[in-house]
Amino acid sequence: MNEASPAGDDDVTEAAVNRSAVRSGLAVGLATAAYGVSFGALSVASGLDIWQTCFLSLIMFSGGSQFALVGVVAAGGAAAGPAAIASAALLGTRNSIYAIRTAPIVGRGWLKRIAGAWLTIDESTAVALAQPTPRSKKLGFWVTGLAIFIGWNITTLIGALLGDAMGDTRAYGLDAAAAAAFVGLLWPRLKNMQTGAVAVAAGVVATLLTPVLMPGLPVLVAALVAIVIGAFNLLGARSVAIDSPGGAG
Repeated sequence: MNEASPAGDDDVTEAAVNRSAVRSGLAVGLATAAYGVSFGALSVASGLDIWQTCFLSLIMFSGGSQFALVGVVAAGGAAAGPAAIASAALLGTRNSIYAIRTAPIVGRGWLKRIAGAWLTIDESTAVALAQPTPRSKKLGFWVTGLAIFIGWNITTLIGALLGDAMGDTRAYGLDAAAAAAFVGLLWPRLKNMQTGAVAVAAGVVATLLTPVLMPGLPVLVAALVAIVIGAFNLLGARSVAIDSPGGAG
């Protein structure tokens, strides 16, 4: 009896960890999916129709990239389409970095990898990596990703229908809200000097170039500024050789 107790305790602990991962995934999924209403309404305000808006959420499925795209379209209309796509694609490259971390969690098999690539976003990656065991990591990833994917597409449709029913959304100031929403997504990430400097420098460049370049291009030039600052680690923490253990972390 005594020898069986530790194994039983381990089973209980693992079950509790797995339940916690599922709860975290559902909580994050519901909270994130609710924001899809905003995207649906703002996308319609930017000039896209309901079906185009829903198609974006279904195929692109990356909140930051979607807001970036509709923000540029709102500023420049159809003529800004190529720049809008380029801006969204540039922002979406972060998901490729996430995929390096989540590949072992997703597992093998082409069906899993295709589904995993679709669901590899900020939230699913964060919830998965926060879990302590391989099983709970898988649960956190898939539950979060699926909850957001299903919820985001439903709320996008709701928001698009609401925005379409409002008629001329510019009368409510929603034509500028897409850019404001994107800034809201960016703001929590400005936690140190380098990221703050990148944001300020990119913003100044975009502001100066807006009157002289077609809509969308200032965003791309500002992105290049951000890449240069990041590549050369300007204003970032410098690596210092430390003899004591753990200094490289």
